[in-house]
Amino acid sequence: MNYKLNTSDASQKREPLLKALARLVPLMKGEGSRVMFAMAAILLTATIQLSSPYIIMHVVDTYITVGDYAGIVTWSVILLAINIVAFFSSYLQTRTMGGVGRRILFNLRNLIFNRLQELPVAFFNQNRSGDLISRINNDTDKLNQFFAHALMQFLSNFFLILGAGIAMLSLDPMLGFLALVPAIVVLIITQLISPWVKRKNFASLQTMGGLSGEIAESLANFKVIVAFNRLDYFCEKFAAANKANFSASVRAGIASNFFLPLFGIAYNLGQLIVLGYGITMIAEGALTTGLLIGFLLYVTNFYNPLRQLATVWSSLQLALAGLDRISEVLALNTNMLVVPSPQTVPSPQTPAHAVLEFRDVAFQYPESKPILNHVSLVLERGKTYALIGPTGGGKTTTASLMARLYDPTKGTVLLDGKDIRAYEPEERAKKIGFILQEPFLFTGTMRDNILYGNAEFGVYTDEQLTQLINDAGLATLFSRFDQGLDTKVASSGDSISLGQKQLIAFMRAALRKPELLILDEATANIDTVTEQLLEDILAKLPAGTTKVIIAHRLNTIKGADEIFFVNAGVITRAGSMESAVDMLLHHRMQS
Repeated sequence: MNYKLNTSDASQKREPLLKALARLVPLMKGEGSRVMFAMAAILLTATIQLSSPYIIMHVVDTYITVGDYAGIVTWSVILLAINIVAFFSSYLQTRTMGGVGRRILFNLRNLIFNRLQELPVAFFNQNRSGDLISRINNDTDKLNQFFAHALMQFLSNFFLILGAGIAMLSLDPMLGFLALVPAIVVLIITQLISPWVKRKNFASLQTMGGLSGEIAESLANFKVIVAFNRLDYFCEKFAAANKANFSASVRAGIASNFFLPLFGIAYNLGQLIVLGYGITMIAEGALTTGLLIGFLLYVTNFYNPLRQLATVWSSLQLALAGLDRISEVLALNTNMLVVPSPQTVPSPQTPAHAVLEFRDVAFQYPESKPILNHVSLVLERGKTYALIGPTGGGKTTTASLMARLYDPTKGTVLLDGKDIRAYEPEERAKKIGFILQEPFLFTGTMRDNILYGNAEFGVYTDEQLTQLINDAGLATLFSRFDQGLDTKVASSGDSISLGQKQLIAFMRAALRKPELLILDEATANIDTVTEQLLEDILAKLPAGTTKVIIAHRLNTIKGADEIFFVNAGVITRAGSMESAVDMLLHHRMQS
């Protein structure tokens, strides 16, 4: 299954405003009461702002023209009081929606991260970690900014525009219509260029993900870069990604800021039209001075919010672009689901004490040639098996299928006679242990990392856990760490050596006493003395534990009960060690 995420803006299409906003509504689940409170505060603020021009108009025509100072003072106090109320209502809605935005950000990041946990290894092989980090951090923050600030500005400005437009048309339909003509033209232009703005913002977010991916990849391999003295290569790749992000960001900025001067021109035209036509009407006696002043204030109340909508609109386009990238992750479903166990007909050739069986298994990665072709094999309980073969021959892929890191393209993998897909992840993980060549450890202590794979020992004290390690025959390995369970571990860096990390990973797996233990080049980073200790410990595992060892050093597999040669989609029984060596030599001569 292809899990490759989209990294271009080719899929961005025109989308109606209401449909776009409707996509954001599900994100506000559980915030309904707070959003309604904020909207009520917005309506109150907008009503006060819309009433101010009418009050001023009334004061000019009723009190100022006749010199009634008492009336002027009275209405000034009233105007001051209602604007104080507007100040507090505006503060309340800002504070409320700020909390809503933060909670949406918190929940959305949790949702994305949990979805990533559900996706198979294939997804992470096909996508760069930096781009995923950008989707979790940057894209969700764009949505937070929209909900915390832009959404309420959008609604507030919408109510002001609607109210001011109705007020102007009510006071004088003709003058009101002429004042609205520039706005109508601007809105048509806005609708036409909005898809272009969204595409530019989407492209900017994509290049930000690419830049994050380049940084993460380069820093992860910085030792190799220094060792080969290729800092120039690192700088060139970073510069290329940074330049691409810069160019995309500039284009997105130009597109997003295109609206602001456009609405500014509309505002100036609207004022000029009202002022010119209004003075003519005053000269004809069809309009009062107070009404013209009120009209000009309503034009300001109409066009200023429209200008602010330019900023809000670009924020909306950016939020929608971020939502597209987030939704792409959330829409993915794993193909590694637990399936009802089908009726598996026992094969006459399968021993009764088989722990794992490949039955006509085939596998290939997306857009790649087949790795395994119709392979059938059986692993018996308590035996040790070795997988040898050239690099790229399919050894690690075979081991990954055994642990169900992938599902076969065709055929069935059986664990204890049951389709491996029918096991719950917890049950399967208890049965199968997997030690990789480069172990993954969490930042913390040795105790934290041992308990990561053995949660049932979480209630143990340090003394009990130490005793458990000794009883499992791991005391010699444990003694290699001066600080014992308190040994500091960092997922990256040099807090402990790679070999020591491998020892911790080995102890973590051995304490689980799995039915099937897979070691993928697990001894590649340790010395021969420690390797011998590990072999002794492997020998002390329960008699029923089946071991699968992948190794390039032949001395590592000399004690295997059976050796398989893996290459070109085929797994062949090698027989004795001598036959295995002959197969490897024959392959090298042919290649």
